Amino acid sequence: MPSNTIGGVEYTRVAEIRGPLIVVEGVTRAAFDELVEIETAEGKKLGRVLEVGGGRAVVQVFEGTSGLSTTGTRSRFTGKTMEIPVSNELLGRVFDGLGRPIDGLPPPVGEDFRDVNGAPINPEQRDYPEDFIQTGVSVVDAMMTLVRGQKLPIFSGAGMPHNQLAAQIARQATVLGESEEFAVIFAAIGVQHSEAAFFRRTLEESGAIRRSALFLNLADDPAIERTITPRVALTAAEYLAFDLGYQVLAIITDMTNYAESLREISAAREEVPGRKGYPGYLYTDLATIYERAGKIKGKKGSVTQMPILSMPSDDITHPIPDLTGYITEGQIVLGRELFRKGIYPPVNVLSSLSRLQKDGIGEGKTRIDHAEVQNQLYDAYSRAQELRSLAEIVGKAGLSGVDAQYLSFGDLFEQNFLKQSPDENRTIEDTLSLAWRTLSELPESELTKIRLEYVQKYYGKNPQKA
Repeated sequence: MPSNTIGGVEYTRVAEIRGPLIVVEGVTRAAFDELVEIETAEGKKLGRVLEVGGGRAVVQVFEGTSGLSTTGTRSRFTGKTMEIPVSNELLGRVFDGLGRPIDGLPPPVGEDFRDVNGAPINPEQRDYPEDFIQTGVSVVDAMMTLVRGQKLPIFSGAGMPHNQLAAQIARQATVLGESEEFAVIFAAIGVQHSEAAFFRRTLEESGAIRRSALFLNLADDPAIERTITPRVALTAAEYLAFDLGYQVLAIITDMTNYAESLREISAAREEVPGRKGYPGYLYTDLATIYERAGKIKGKKGSVTQMPILSMPSDDITHPIPDLTGYITEGQIVLGRELFRKGIYPPVNVLSSLSRLQKDGIGEGKTRIDHAEVQNQLYDAYSRAQELRSLAEIVGKAGLSGVDAQYLSFGDLFEQNFLKQSPDENRTIEDTLSLAWRTLSELPESELTKIRLEYVQKYYGKNPQKA
């Protein structure tokens, strides 16, 4: 029987417990996504309504259903969606996956409360991303440039250093020539304790923790909590960006763990599975997260996203990276072969791209020769890769002199340009000068993608700076 309580309606009849879900009977007043407080003799848990009909409500329990019973469980439907308190006091803090402090400090004082599902940005009010973000990582800044308001995922595989790369970008990222404040929101979904400790330590040691907020859902936390963690983190990011004017970089790792939780919920609801058992609405659900990046006309702040997902068996056609690629504006792909060579970051340049790069580089943003240098690097490295395959068949002795120079360029590109230390922060000027030194391994006549005036100005072992 329902009973009216302060701020909601309470029900005491639990008909069924199914995996991470409970089915509450006798429900007369409930709405989709409504926040539910579940009380047992052991304490209180939070959940949200997934389905309503026929006097029943299916409730997803964030902390899991362990310890719950069909008897003695009280469910209070609060009449509102899940909200978190937001203010600039979020910066410098560490929270769990539901937004509760785990750094030993009291909860931050909220200037407002915001729905974790966010508010869709009116397409007419979206501002086009075109401001360069310097990450300090040469291959990213030069060849797959991150632009303010963009969503640029990192596709990785098991055991590769995607977390190290994400932490480096979180420490080093900055908007050049801007007086606006920069902030990092870091959401970890289902990560190991050692990974969470690494992220926290690296931000603290660099001092970047002062401009960061961490939301950590650990591997031994309830799997269902993972479906809410990115939404809690992005709610904080949106407030900092669109209310306080921060330039926010939101890094979310690992979206594969998020999708696995969706699959678990879908199986518990006995839904018809889609590809590889994932729900048919996986694309739509991922879009509700990725599309929370952007800029709004008339507002100073922005939300830039770098979601990270590990590809099962390094399969880029797996549903998670496949659908992510349709929603986002490019991808940074980490390559197993480069990783085995000991190259960091092991970015597979020929499989990576940033669809918004052309709008964030050039005169007044990076440097006037940037676009043409990038095109030449792609062209030369692509030819070097083809010649490596050919050399395995005919031998290096069967190649022409120019072909041998391309092979030499490929090695130099990987060892000098692509490879850098995890704590090395290169400016865009450093990166482009290094690119010219690398291209100088080729004859001047081979630089067909760059106009003559730039070749005359920069070509050589020690090109002059602009």
